[in-house]
Amino acid sequence: MKEMTVSREVTEEMTAQRVGSGSLRVLATPALIALMEGTACELIAPLLDEGVTTVGTMIAVDHKAATPVGSKVTVTAVLTKTEGRKYCFDLSARDEAGIVAEGKHERFAVFSDRFMQKVVTMHDS
Repeated sequence: MKEMTVSREVTEEMTAQRVGSGSLRVLATPALIALMEGTACELIAPLLDEGVTTVGTMIAVDHKAATPVGSKVTVTAVLTKTEGRKYCFDLSARDEAGIVAEGKHERFAVFSDRFMQKVVTMHDS
C-alpha cells in the first residue's frame, strides 16, 4: 500500500473567510479538500506514464474540527485500490489537537492532451 503525507501551515489565504466558504479565520473545507486531492495526485504521479495525469471524480470528506491560522495541518493519502484507470484513496488530516478530517477519494487516469481537446471541443459547440 502506497501512502504520502504532506504538512502545511494554515495561512490567511486558506481560511473560510478568504475563500468565501464562511466567515471565520479557520482552515476552509475547500482548502482542506484541495490539499487532500493534491496529496493523492502527488502520490500517484510517479506511477503514471508520460502524457498521463489524473482527474478527481469523487471526494467525500467529513470535516470534524476547525484548525486556526498558524497551525500545521498534516494530510495523509493512502492508495487503497487500483482498478484499471481508477485509483481509490483513504484520506485523513490532523493538526496539533488531533484528527481534523477523514474521507474517501477517487481519481481516473487520462491522457492530458486528449482530455483537454475534449474539454475545448465541448465548450466550443
